[in-house]
Amino acid sequence: MSEISQKEAKKQADRKAIRFIVALFALYILFSQGNLFMNSVMSEGGKYYNAYIAQHFDYIQGLKTALIKPAVWIIKLFGFYAIHNEMDVMVVNGPYLRINYSCLGLGVMSFLAAFVLAFPAPWKSTLKMLVVGLVTIYVLNICRIAGLGLLFGFFQSQRNYFEYHHEIFNVIVYIIIFIMLYIWIKRNTKTPKKTNADQATTTDNPQA
Repeated sequence: MSEISQKEAKKQADRKAIRFIVALFALYILFSQGNLFMNSVMSEGGKYYNAYIAQHFDYIQGLKTALIKPAVWIIKLFGFYAIHNEMDVMVVNGPYLRINYSCLGLGVMSFLAAFVLAFPAPWKSTLKMLVVGLVTIYVLNICRIAGLGLLFGFFQSQRNYFEYHHEIFNVIVYIIIFIMLYIWIKRNTKTPKKTNADQATTTDNPQA
């Protein structure tokens, strides 16, 4: 490859990197702040509360319910008796867990969605990674809620360290997501093959 071709390839790579970073930042702000705004719209007493939207389009409460019910089922599977309402899980003779907005995983979901959509990959691969990634975060979040309920049910002494265990789980989730993204990027990043002209140049110039 000639020096001019190398410079042009580097410029193209730099432009792609800049577009990716800009798109990632813009999409993450859109998704994360959009969810925060909608939480205010659908939370009674919120700054932008709208009763009609809260009654008919409350996807945040829907996500809470979709997390709480399977988590309670898992807790009961291990012999504990648990009850729940729209945002709380109480394990009899065990812990009391409140599922707030920050517990829903919408932050990491926003990052994942922004990253996958911003990255230049075929749309089928993008869609597949988006679905697999979001489902993975959802399942891990169910395991987190059920795991905390079981941990504090079996080991009451650990209840004073709720934040500690909460943060450990968050770190584990991010590690899993980054591993998934690394594998996905590797599969969607093709190393350009050398042409015959490049191979001839390499042969003629062994010290290059």
